[in-house]
Amino acid sequence: MTKPVCLILGAGAGIGGHVAKRFAREGYHACLARRSDQAGLEKLVAEIEAEGGSASGCLLNAVEEGSIEQRVIHIEAQVGPIAVAVFNLGAQIGDRGLASTTLKQFEMGWRMATFGLFRLAQVLFPYMEQRGKGALLVTSATAAMRGNAGQHSHAAAMGGRRMLCQSLNAQFASKGIHVAHIVIDGAVDAPDTLGKMLGPERFQALREKKGLEHDGLLVPAEVANTYFHIAHQHRSAWTFELDLRAHSDLAWWNHAGSPDLR
Repeated sequence: MTKPVCLILGAGAGIGGHVAKRFAREGYHACLARRSDQAGLEKLVAEIEAEGGSASGCLLNAVEEGSIEQRVIHIEAQVGPIAVAVFNLGAQIGDRGLASTTLKQFEMGWRMATFGLFRLAQVLFPYMEQRGKGALLVTSATAAMRGNAGQHSHAAAMGGRRMLCQSLNAQFASKGIHVAHIVIDGAVDAPDTLGKMLGPERFQALREKKGLEHDGLLVPAEVANTYFHIAHQHRSAWTFELDLRAHSDLAWWNHAGSPDLR
């Protein structure tokens, strides 16, 4: 019997990788896609298989024309039906003022955060609609809810992502497709996102001060548990939008905040 597939676009060592592991433990075949780091991709697949799960992976440049579409078509034809898709691509270009944000950088944020999601839905939803079921879980960020200084590209891109999710939900929820917009409202304890932004020494210092036993950073494995729960909610009680943050963080609506780290 063919296993249901969980497709993760943005399968790094943080949220994406842990979501892949969580679904694989429950009998899904995890199809992993990430932009770079073949060694890291192979390591993640090996870890899933070592736990008794099933996984495969590929490097994928989501901005490249046809890349997402071809991947979905291949999986549906050669691997199995995509029951759950996780759109986990970030679009953070850093803290940049208006004058220092180039047109290319601004457009790239939109292409990653919004256009990529549109392309995924356009190719995937006909399969899900035919089956009468499916779930699309979209990782989002504080910037989808609030625009900060220096976050022009990111806020515009993530705000667009949120509105696109609302539009998709409005059209496809009644057809059995569950769209969920998940706001990551805080820093994630992930070496290949926050770790790269801060550098190894600053990242470790932050973990020791705020993370680890302090539980002040979002723990990817715990975030993955929430993703799995949302994907399996009864349709009489679907969640469209929720936000996640560490217990010690103030919510996005309570303070001006610092630049979004996602």
